[in-house]
Amino acid sequence: MGFTFVDLFAGIGGFRLALESVGGRCVGFSEIAADAIRAYCDNHGDRAEDNLGDITRLSALPPHDLLTAGVPCQSWSIAGKNLGFADDRGQLWNDTLFLLHRTQPRAFIFENVKGLADPRNKAALDHIMRRIAEAGYHARAHLLNAYDYGVPQTRVRIYIIGFRHRHHLERFRLPPMSAGRVRLADVLDGVEAAPAGHTRNGEKVGGCLSVGKEGYNDYFLFNDLRSGPTTIHSWHLADTTERERRICELLLANRRKRTYGPLDGNPLAPAHFAALDPTIAPGELEALVAKGILRRVAYRFGLTGKTDEWLSDNQRYLLSLADDGIISADPLRLNKELRRRRIAPFDELAALEASGHLRCLETRYDFRNGRISTGLGGVNRIFLPSSKIYPTLVASDTRDFVSTVSIAGAASLADYRARFMAEVYRPGRYRKITRAEACRIQGFPHDFRLPDARPRWMHLLGNSVAVPVVRQLAEAIVDTGVFDNTAAATRTA
Repeated sequence: MGFTFVDLFAGIGGFRLALESVGGRCVGFSEIAADAIRAYCDNHGDRAEDNLGDITRLSALPPHDLLTAGVPCQSWSIAGKNLGFADDRGQLWNDTLFLLHRTQPRAFIFENVKGLADPRNKAALDHIMRRIAEAGYHARAHLLNAYDYGVPQTRVRIYIIGFRHRHHLERFRLPPMSAGRVRLADVLDGVEAAPAGHTRNGEKVGGCLSVGKEGYNDYFLFNDLRSGPTTIHSWHLADTTERERRICELLLANRRKRTYGPLDGNPLAPAHFAALDPTIAPGELEALVAKGILRRVAYRFGLTGKTDEWLSDNQRYLLSLADDGIISADPLRLNKELRRRRIAPFDELAALEASGHLRCLETRYDFRNGRISTGLGGVNRIFLPSSKIYPTLVASDTRDFVSTVSIAGAASLADYRARFMAEVYRPGRYRKITRAEACRIQGFPHDFRLPDARPRWMHLLGNSVAVPVVRQLAEAIVDTGVFDNTAAATRTA
């Protein structure tokens, strides 16, 4: 049975592609971003003047059966929650609910980021669900991962699906899951085909995005702060000896222990290294500094007694934190008042040391690459073609790459990592996903027309919906009979 729909926050038309594939006909769309409007019109055959425009200025919509809205993940408050539908406009969720109440379609699909389902946002979600009920609808919220619906991407979103009559909601069933049916090899161009992945001895390996035929992760993670079976560290990339690598592994294994400080990761002093391995000399730590793997951390300072009137207020406050003439790094990292005052304590400590107000009493060593998310050398993760999943496409792009070759038949984990370095990383046989591949990962046609510049098309795709998920949800909505022209479709709940 055919149905009509209105596409709010239309973006480039992910909802439209999905709904038209199951018999829907678009009777109106609303979008304000210029790039998105151009792409929407170019791909769907609309004119720019067909755009309904800014939702905050709409008081009515064309008659329709289904309303869709991928409401932007703005910072959202529940101010005005006791006001009527016409009195709390100006916030995008409220504007959406106002139009739902005003136009009374038979059903709706609203999509938002998974954070809306977080317990910290319970009041906001409860308010939305309450306002939906006040508009005369029966609805449920579902937290779904696109991966579970045949998309090679981990993309968790909340979908709120509602009907004007209760019996349609009672008939609604989430579509069956089909996780892992599509691999990266199925959506990438010009890569070696990979054998279908399965886990070793049929046992599930936890803590990974995807596991391949030999039971190893189908991706390699680049960072110095965590370890894993397919983690690549800076000491694997640099020219290091086996002993230097062992020193780095020793720091990695101990830096999170409370023995060395209260933080999640703590630098270690030469004495700490010597206690763990008496053969480690300070010169070996300095050699790793010279190779760009470790860095020196000025950890503990003593007051010199020097005072003058040229100190800034921030520096005076920092000196006031001394305990028995000593300032240590850990308390500064945990000090909320420093954050409130927006004081960069370690920059100020360096300035105070340079001016002779402090002297460094203890130097420690930590990894130079101190953030997981930034990866190493511009690389966060490299996914093999055999992977069944790719990270969430985001508007700002990521430092994730795909390998153009597969690795099969590794004799051991050490051999697996060595072959990755020799066959993939060192010869540079990896790359970013292309525009066509990003389209496929989101469920769009590979030739969907988008701007040429990578930041622009990534922004548009990253802000869109996973088309296969919406298509299957739409099929499930249709199956309830909500669009059938029968007495059952119009009887009251």
